[in-house]
Amino acid sequence: MSEEEFSCSPERKTQNPEQLNKHQSPGMAELLRVLLSVSEKAANVARVCRQEAALFELLVQEKTGPDKNKKFVQDFKTLADVLIQEMIRHDVCAQFPELAGFIYGEESNKFENGLGESVTVTVCAREEDTTALLAKVLDGDQTAASLLTKAIHQDLQVKDEGAESLQLDLSPADVGIWIDPIDGTSQYIEGKEEEMTDEGFCSSGLPCALVLIGAYLRSTGEPVMGVINQPFNHKDSTGKGWVGQHFWGVSYGGVNACSFPNPKLSLGKKRDALSVVLSSSERQVVKDALAPLCNCHLTYASGAGYKILCVILGLVDVYVLSEASTYKWDSCAPHAVLRALGGGVSDMGACLSATSNGNKSFKSELTYHTPQAGCQGVDKWANQGGLVAYLDSAVLDRVVGALVGKI
Repeated sequence: MSEEEFSCSPERKTQNPEQLNKHQSPGMAELLRVLLSVSEKAANVARVCRQEAALFELLVQEKTGPDKNKKFVQDFKTLADVLIQEMIRHDVCAQFPELAGFIYGEESNKFENGLGESVTVTVCAREEDTTALLAKVLDGDQTAASLLTKAIHQDLQVKDEGAESLQLDLSPADVGIWIDPIDGTSQYIEGKEEEMTDEGFCSSGLPCALVLIGAYLRSTGEPVMGVINQPFNHKDSTGKGWVGQHFWGVSYGGVNACSFPNPKLSLGKKRDALSVVLSSSERQVVKDALAPLCNCHLTYASGAGYKILCVILGLVDVYVLSEASTYKWDSCAPHAVLRALGGGVSDMGACLSATSNGNKSFKSELTYHTPQAGCQGVDKWANQGGLVAYLDSAVLDRVVGALVGKI
């Protein structure tokens, strides 16, 4: 892939970072530190853009043509999306120039202002140049441009002891990166300020909007590192602002490390019923086939990344999607975290086909390095067979068994 082309198993044991070999190359550990820092900067940009409703409405643009996601009647590109994507690309390449041309995202960095002028959004070396460029996008609004520039250019360093002690025998020159600047854009735009339940689950609203940054092997497409930042986890003590949180996971060459303990599966507590999360738009035939697995109690949530995060955190056992409405930028980061925990994200269509042909152990995990042949625009990066995200492979087997021959 070129930058011009798109701008945009053995049982695993999860290790604590301090248990890893200290003599391996620190390159990927430094990349993880940088990704955590830029994810937090990205979260701050997302929060800044929501602070003023008038500013936020000014930033919204409708996606059209080949960049339109067919799943939604209206799908939106926001300046926040573009800024976050370009900020991540700028900051990461400043530290790792070998990644230039290998950082991909959902968004085109072309933006149209109120005067109909097309502006290519980039992060400039000097703050005043970034401000001038953003002011052009914002029809001369210097105050808004300055506010955004301050968030983009801030020197923010995330401290994470586990990430800093991680050592991994892999060079950053061997990976590519997928960015989803704001996964769950519709929830971000709507801005419903729904908070988590006591169990930590939220079906819709701002908590479903995530910043996703995933690294994959250029040679095989295997996801090896994921950072998930949730900018809107809960309200602050004043009740006016939001506080976020981040998660990370690394899985490569027998090393599996993550920023939190492996959750206890609800399957372990009650093996006769699974907790299954779906999109509300999922096909009825899929709902009917899965209902017996969960005592007819299906769960629904917004945002592909958020639904996979619910699997990661053990809030549900499995996320099932039968359609090609998610993309490599949606799944790469959380897929890497799931792999660090011993789970995965499989191509549902390929699993069903393999099972129909007698190969019930075929997991067909998603890969991230090659476009789908014969497809154009965003469709070439779609997860064409749908997906199943799981922590326990036994859950994958039960889901595939329930669906085979029915869809």
